[in-house]
Amino acid sequence: MASQSAVYGQGNESRGDVQHRRGQDNEENDGQDGQDQERRNLKRKCIDFHNPAVLDLSSRLYRKACRSLHVRSFGPSLQPHSSNIRLMSTFLAEVGAPTTSMAYLTQMAHVTRAKNSSPVMCLAWTPGGRRLLSGNQEGEFTLWDGVNFSFELIMSAHENSFRCMAWSHNHNYLLTSDAGGNIKYWSPSIAPVQSIDSHNKQPIHALSFSPSDTKFVSCGDDATVRVWDWATTSQERVLEGHGWDVKCVQWHPRSSVICSGSKDNRVKLWDPRTADCLSTLYGHKNTVTKIAWNDNGNWLLTASRDQLIKVYDIRAMRELCSLKGHHKEVTSIAWHPVFESVLASGGMDGTLLYWNIGPKGSEEPVARVPFAHDMAIWDMKWHPAGHCLATGSNDRQTKFWARNRLGSTVTGDDAVGGGDDNDEAAEILTAEMELGNHVGIVIGRRGATIISMQRATGTKMHVDQVRRVLQIEGTQKQINTVKKRVGALLERVSNDNEQQRQQGHFF
Repeated sequence: MASQSAVYGQGNESRGDVQHRRGQDNEENDGQDGQDQERRNLKRKCIDFHNPAVLDLSSRLYRKACRSLHVRSFGPSLQPHSSNIRLMSTFLAEVGAPTTSMAYLTQMAHVTRAKNSSPVMCLAWTPGGRRLLSGNQEGEFTLWDGVNFSFELIMSAHENSFRCMAWSHNHNYLLTSDAGGNIKYWSPSIAPVQSIDSHNKQPIHALSFSPSDTKFVSCGDDATVRVWDWATTSQERVLEGHGWDVKCVQWHPRSSVICSGSKDNRVKLWDPRTADCLSTLYGHKNTVTKIAWNDNGNWLLTASRDQLIKVYDIRAMRELCSLKGHHKEVTSIAWHPVFESVLASGGMDGTLLYWNIGPKGSEEPVARVPFAHDMAIWDMKWHPAGHCLATGSNDRQTKFWARNRLGSTVTGDDAVGGGDDNDEAAEILTAEMELGNHVGIVIGRRGATIISMQRATGTKMHVDQVRRVLQIEGTQKQINTVKKRVGALLERVSNDNEQQRQQGHFF
């Protein structure tokens, strides 16, 4: 009996253990369900411009037209406190008395990267700015939401790498080009309409519509600029005169003038009706990578591999200013859609700069984001409302930049996590460190090692491969950190080489 009671007791205990385990499993499942529900309820970061737009519309009842500058200049001044963020207005509300510092978007709002991603070659906002289109090196479209930056769609568009996107002025069609000399028409719903093969199957770097949308122009590595009829998809003119690859082209926003930039260091102005060259600008000393007309139709912006950005006044055919601030070649430029004197530029080293030109402007950058991307910024596009800037880079990322919160600085250090206040106030110094035979180790594969070290330390670094030295620019504390990290890296490499040498001698 005792043995039977013992057996029964063990059986009762086992049932209790089973019930206890079931209760624990139910609690764990309830906890997981709660976590899943929290994840579903988690709200993503977003940039919502609807509230400022409503504030602007409501304030128009109590304000005169934007042409009344003396009225606009006495608008309310917001104090640098987070409670006033809800009172920030749109850029259009400040046109009468512009505060251009609002346009320096140094706050990184979001970073997007698609699965199995490749370098982002070009960008384009959809009409109205609801979504962002990006074209990558695999010839794929990627569609992102323009408010909460969520992924929406990816589809194959070209067989070769993307090179350019351009919307018509009436927003009814989209043009795209690739590295195989193919041009495609797309509807607003991103459905293919027409395909054209041109430029002897050479890469087509730029496309641009005429002001009436009845013509468009293209340029490619065959050293030609070609004018096309939109309706018949036929070629009308071939503009020849460049001595090398044509890297950029853009139609004047209101006139029958085409501007092109080439690898022969020249910028040319063309008459598309007669195919004659109207003028040639010789301001750059290296490849002209990008050009952009200002919306006022008077200023022409050019960027080059000589690290310079130049602004020309085509009314007098003279250079207004030369903007110096990039340490590598300039790969992308874009005018602000609201403030005509503000522009943004991106460099081969991933630096993002903001400029303000004009009577009250400067030839020095007014805001700088030194490590906006790890690699070259191939394209950048402003949101039509001007409150957001999208940049696409060779590091396979698309980033969205927004204006700073009230009370924050516009240096861009907060946006990329660079340094504390003591480092910012310290003096910028330069130093050198000998590398010997380990130059390639410090640079890394495709520059990955030196780029990651720059981002981690907030310094500017360059390897002189002739002298075999590492040049460092930053504060004394940052320089000491870099030397410590590089020294540890070189010591680890030397120890590994010594161990391999000993093992080879032993065998």
